[in-house]
Amino acid sequence: MRFLGFMVGVLLCVLAPARAAEIHQAQVEARVPWLPRAVAASDGRNHLAYELHITSFDSGDGPLTLERLSVFAGDTVAPLLTVAGADLAGLLAQPPEDKADDGVAIGPGRRQVLFLWLTLPPGAPPASLRHQLDFRTAAGQVQRAGAVACAVARTTALEIGPPLRGGDWLAVEGPGNPHSHHWGSMVAVDGELTIPQRFAIDWFGLAGTGHSLRDRHDSLSATRDEDWIGYGAEVLAVANGVVRNVRNDVPDGTPLAPQSVPDDLTARTLYGNFVILEIAPGVFAHYAHLRTGSVTVKVGDRVQAGAVIGRLGQTGAAGAPHLHFHLSDRPTFEQSEGLPFVIKGYTRQGKTNVEATFDVDTPVALEGSPRAIRHAMPLDGDVVRFP
Repeated sequence: MRFLGFMVGVLLCVLAPARAAEIHQAQVEARVPWLPRAVAASDGRNHLAYELHITSFDSGDGPLTLERLSVFAGDTVAPLLTVAGADLAGLLAQPPEDKADDGVAIGPGRRQVLFLWLTLPPGAPPASLRHQLDFRTAAGQVQRAGAVACAVARTTALEIGPPLRGGDWLAVEGPGNPHSHHWGSMVAVDGELTIPQRFAIDWFGLAGTGHSLRDRHDSLSATRDEDWIGYGAEVLAVANGVVRNVRNDVPDGTPLAPQSVPDDLTARTLYGNFVILEIAPGVFAHYAHLRTGSVTVKVGDRVQAGAVIGRLGQTGAAGAPHLHFHLSDRPTFEQSEGLPFVIKGYTRQGKTNVEATFDVDTPVALEGSPRAIRHAMPLDGDVVRFP
């Protein structure tokens, strides 16, 4: 009987469920500095684009590792998004070449910023978001921050007209791409951290063949501005507005020429020739890299939607002729936050990447078929034809 009791005890130990790992409070600060705003996009879905800043205050010797992130709409149970393990590195502006299998490490006193692109279900956007962050310490302890909440802005994305006419135009480094030099570039000035170019687009002109260059060249650095399809195209006011800042005296550059890094990040150090329009209270349209001497407006001018305000060029921090365009909440580059927008109407021809457009001997295959789009924001890689 004593032997039988021993065997029963062993069997019960084997069959007993494994005890769940005890979850402790995560010693982190997690916050969303800029309230996300829902925006309709060219893929037919509504999206939220925002950043989650996570700072570790863990007192252990090693880093905390973020192993899982789940995002919920308010108090709902089913997540809108779950990212875990090695996939978390894809939420960083600059993912490491060697992604860790278990997640993203955050050292004591260090911060990681996750760039989140949420695709929303049909219907009204949620009033708030809740984030659950699961960590593991260097000693193997499981920690959690389970109620990191933020509101969703009630304001809708502003509708604008096209910044260019005709086409085709390729949206390079555009919305939805956290690894672009636009969304992924945070600007810290006077103690304030902002992302002016959160929804910025570099518009490159394309020929009917889908190429951005007119002829064959030994290298891109051997091209001239005139070799690029979009160079000299008329740039348009996207809405009625008042001119708040301009510059018109920067010489045109040379494609792919080495560029110096400015000591300060401002419109005058980055944009080359530019126009900044106030198109609504607290909403400013930024046009950069305009052709030398092409700006047709001055500070204080009132312009109408569709008016020509300059021509596409290659001035300032531009590697090749294109139009840089974005909306922000201030008339300055620094200390401004990029705002989403929708364009009244255009045709989305398909998708590609700018590298595929350089070699005129290689056909450019677009992903997708032409589709009429109304009241939506172009996304990274879209080939667009404006009225």
